[in-house]
Amino acid sequence: MFVDVAKVSLKAGKGGDGAVSFRREIYIPKGGPDGGDGGKGGDIVFRADRDTDTLVDFRFTPILTAEDGRNGSGTRSAGRSGKDLVVEVPIGTVVRRDGEVIADLTTDGQTAVIAKGGSGGFGNAHFKSSTRQAPIIAEVGEPGEEFEAELELKSMADVGLVGLPNAGKSTFLSVVSNAKPEIADYPFTTITPNLGVATIDKHDLLIADIPGLIEGASEGKGLGYDFLRHVDRTAVLLHLVDVYNDDAGKAYQTIRKELEKYEELGTRPEIVALTKCEGVDSEIIEMQMASILSVNPNARIFTISSAAHQGLTELLRELYAEVSKSHSSEEFRSLARRGLAREPRGDGSERRSPRGVGLDNPELEIPTITLGKDALKTAWKVEKTDDDKFVVTGEKIEKFARRTDLNNYASVNRLRDIMKKMGIRGELTTLGAKPDSIISIAGKEFTLVEDW
Repeated sequence: MFVDVAKVSLKAGKGGDGAVSFRREIYIPKGGPDGGDGGKGGDIVFRADRDTDTLVDFRFTPILTAEDGRNGSGTRSAGRSGKDLVVEVPIGTVVRRDGEVIADLTTDGQTAVIAKGGSGGFGNAHFKSSTRQAPIIAEVGEPGEEFEAELELKSMADVGLVGLPNAGKSTFLSVVSNAKPEIADYPFTTITPNLGVATIDKHDLLIADIPGLIEGASEGKGLGYDFLRHVDRTAVLLHLVDVYNDDAGKAYQTIRKELEKYEELGTRPEIVALTKCEGVDSEIIEMQMASILSVNPNARIFTISSAAHQGLTELLRELYAEVSKSHSSEEFRSLARRGLAREPRGDGSERRSPRGVGLDNPELEIPTITLGKDALKTAWKVEKTDDDKFVVTGEKIEKFARRTDLNNYASVNRLRDIMKKMGIRGELTTLGAKPDSIISIAGKEFTLVEDW
């Protein structure tokens, strides 16, 4: 089953909680705090794989979850980080979150962290100081990112075959490459894109056979833009026109209009081929070529017969020359940087891991969260709601709040102290906050206290 769009729910791992622990050994009655930090939650990582060609697996596993980090423990033992969840996707997969592109995987082996795991919380050993000899503060781990992602597969190829239904695209691909598309003498035989590799003069060309287009395809008619997406990454378009059309120029113009309406396809390099020319009178061929040239005087037209293997070598050589030129152009490099074109792949291959296996995270130090001068300047905002609740937002203060254990009064007091140093307390007082007012930060709620 070919699937080129899918939705999947992602949940990265939660960070482990820090531990509250004190060293207690014989002859060392007051060994001090030794609670270890929690481990980082696992990330969800997508990796482009040349041997994966559909998003169908996401139809059967619509929820992906990475491993949580382990909690810290005594003797300053840090919790183990959660394993990353590495998921293989086809080359050409675009990942969107709320409509915005967050990853575009265009080369084999390319990886992207789609959902980040939460940081682990600090244990009480982290909070020891000259004035705080026995801290009972420990942070909880941050939750990992959790959201629904939209996946879209856009085929990556050097050459994209376009043309009206039954123009001979599948037959051409089956003859010049190792692909075996379905072939029949009726329109819309091809309803899913097919990829094949053609070899010419020891050079490989990756060719995509795109389902036939009709007038109005750019507005979604027929198979429509569900398959136009598969040609917008190709370096060169091979436009096939059936020589038996009543008017080859009209057939050519129909497809050109649809391509020009869809993103940047109208300016993509193009080669035209009249198909099924075996046994056709030269006068008819010249008439059809003239009809196409009347629409586009600059069209480069070849006459071929896939069934009779006529004209294919010359056409493939021209395609390879045009692909090479496109790959070296500044426009193509610009498309590649934006993730809209396929960079040439090296010869090296990467050892595959089974789909969805977990890979151990490297040991990483949890960064210390401090209140330096930069932190005090960090943007934050306080809003009072209709039910007299005060909602505080801001990247830095929300990070502190997510790591605060509301069941530990010392941890809550630390958060209040941080809010005081950042100037948030003064703003709350100005807005009319009282000791029993509810403060909400990153979904965590607590009240002010009388000695505040």
